[in-house]
Amino acid sequence: MHTIMVLLGRFKRIFEQWDIQLMVLPAIAFIFVFSYIPMYGVLMSFQDYNIFKGFLHSPWVGLKHFGMFFQAPEFWNVMRNTVVISLLKFCIGFPAPILLALMLNEVKNMVFKRVIQTVSYLPHFLSWVIVSGFVMSLLSTDNGSVNMLFERIGVIDEPINFLSMPEYFWTILVTTGIWKEIGFSSIVYLAAIAGVDPHMYEAASIDGASRFKQMFLITLPAIMPIIIIFMILAIGNLLNAGFEDILLLGASPAVREVADVLDTYVYRIGIQNSRFSYATAAGLFKAVISVAMLAGANYIARRTGNSLW
Repeated sequence: MHTIMVLLGRFKRIFEQWDIQLMVLPAIAFIFVFSYIPMYGVLMSFQDYNIFKGFLHSPWVGLKHFGMFFQAPEFWNVMRNTVVISLLKFCIGFPAPILLALMLNEVKNMVFKRVIQTVSYLPHFLSWVIVSGFVMSLLSTDNGSVNMLFERIGVIDEPINFLSMPEYFWTILVTTGIWKEIGFSSIVYLAAIAGVDPHMYEAASIDGASRFKQMFLITLPAIMPIIIIFMILAIGNLLNAGFEDILLLGASPAVREVADVLDTYVYRIGIQNSRFSYATAAGLFKAVISVAMLAGANYIARRTGNSLW
């Protein structure tokens, strides 16, 4: 009886807010059409899919393609690259916008603050094609700025082809990603900081707390719920090491050993080699692990009182 009353109460609220609910319908329809309906494609991972026979007539093979993926010679190398690149992006890229937001919050000159904000978030609006072209030009052996600088100060004797050397690839990839996204990602944290009661800073200042202590004792605890939520989402995306950035910056065959991740592997095997079922199995494996990690991170975060569900 109690459950029925709760459901009736919810339906009543929805009916009373019918105009607001109508505004949500386009977003729900968009997600349903472009996210849920295409999910039937995962059936390919359990079939020897043939584009001429379609889903209904392609033979079912069970977990055959999953077994082939786990036994593939590239499996451990692809998984290593995916995990390492994801962890580097998480451990360095996740706290970077938080630190930028905290530092910008301490800037009192509003003109300077706005200039830094604008300059830092503009790269987000550049496509990876443009960014990768910029990085390639910067690191080029033919009049590239980095090589010219290193030669002038005597660090190197001749130009180095950085993008063709595996030992430099992860550093270039992670650094470029942080530069591109740090400013835009910091906007959310700056908005959260703007909501902190200024009287708390005044009281702390009267008590003799320095700006550094106020940052750690007031600002960080105030935005911690936002940080935890974004951390949960980041953990759920740990196996999404990247696609466009790696595909463009890791185009050289010389760095494939350290650049090939799950997404680029699925693209190469599934699209270029037309092994649709095998590539779908690899992609489904990544999706299942990501959902499990998201659920685990949310379960742990729930103990702090801040979780997605």
